[in-house]
Amino acid sequence: MTKNAEYILEIINHSNQHLTAEQIFMSLKERNKTVSFATVYNNLAYLYQQGLIRKLSVEGYPDRYDNSKRHEHLICKRCGRLSDILLEDLTEYFQKQIDNPIFSYDLKIYYICNECREKETKI
Repeated sequence: MTKNAEYILEIINHSNQHLTAEQIFMSLKERNKTVSFATVYNNLAYLYQQGLIRKLSVEGYPDRYDNSKRHEHLICKRCGRLSDILLEDLTEYFQKQIDNPIFSYDLKIYYICNECREKETKI
């Protein structure tokens, strides 16, 4: 693993946010002034392929990256805000429904966040 990949993994694993590639680039730029955006994208792809990070895709928003620790996500349908939620591991439940082995799953739960609900009630 390259130094840049190690730094990116560290940035993601120590963040309490779901970072975009641009945010990761800006953070990495503080350590390595010569880093390019392409380097960040290439290393994100590598880390994702290795299963070291998660890529979160929400339609209409840039991809965001997260640590690989098992957890699910709440996504606001209005503003796209991502929040973590920890649910019981459902692998065994899913496995009973199909014949092939499940390696992992990514559960996204859509809702309306408090801020967006408050805005709707003020209108």
